[in-house]
Amino acid sequence: MILVTGATGNLGKATIDSLLKRGITPSDITALVRDETKAAELRSKGIKIRVGDYQNYDSLKSAFQGVDKLLLVSSSSDIVYRFEQHKNVINAARETGIGHIIYTSFDMKNLKQSTMGADVQYHATTADYLKQIDIPYTLMDNTMYADMIPLLSGKDIVNNGVSIPAGDGKTPFLPIAEMAEATAVVLTTSGHENKEYVIAAETAFSFSEIAELLSDITGKTVTYIQPEISSYIAWLIQTGASEDDAAYISRFCGAIAKGEFDTNKSDVRKLLGRSPMTLEDFLRTIYSKLT
Repeated sequence: MILVTGATGNLGKATIDSLLKRGITPSDITALVRDETKAAELRSKGIKIRVGDYQNYDSLKSAFQGVDKLLLVSSSSDIVYRFEQHKNVINAARETGIGHIIYTSFDMKNLKQSTMGADVQYHATTADYLKQIDIPYTLMDNTMYADMIPLLSGKDIVNNGVSIPAGDGKTPFLPIAEMAEATAVVLTTSGHENKEYVIAAETAFSFSEIAELLSDITGKTVTYIQPEISSYIAWLIQTGASEDDAAYISRFCGAIAKGEFDTNKSDVRKLLGRSPMTLEDFLRTIYSKLT
């Protein structure tokens, strides 16, 4: 049995969809959720639902009974708690006899020396812990979601321009659906134990180049604007982000500007047996409808 944590989140839900598309029987998939009322859609598909919380060790032990493979989707709680939560999941998995843990880590040039500091270092700490314990693991080093580009780049970017303080740094953005499919491959095929995969596009783009892609797709001149960090944070707050979340997102912009995401690595083709979706094709699915 495969258990997917964070099952009502974007990546968890997409991974379950990919597992179903690969022919996995719904009854062989278990979704771990904190709030059972949010799992109605999953239950309607025949997915088993178990309730558990990363901070409640006993709930994890109960939820993990009979599970063979575990997808540990990284926590979205306050950053200071994330490693201890991951440690709870890993220890509960070991105690209940789970045979393989797949962890969604993060793709950067150096997590431990990133300018983002503790924002990303917990990924490295979790990976180190997985490597130290006696249980097979796979690290899925995910780049930034291409799906985030419209949310990070300002309001009505086709008409107002791409507005983000990300300098000329490049990122190999990859759609969530592609990440989910790669994860589903690892969950359903053999030979991935104690390996680390970079889940990223084969080509990295700057936001200036993204503006050019959008210009080609829409037939309009889409500009690239680099606002001051303070102005960008203020805009994020206006859109509904908390002050902490807005500051957190702005730190991603700083890391992009410094080229920290441009690792020039990708294992997606190896896993999927094809090239990953290009950023242009992904953006076209969104913005060609506007032309």
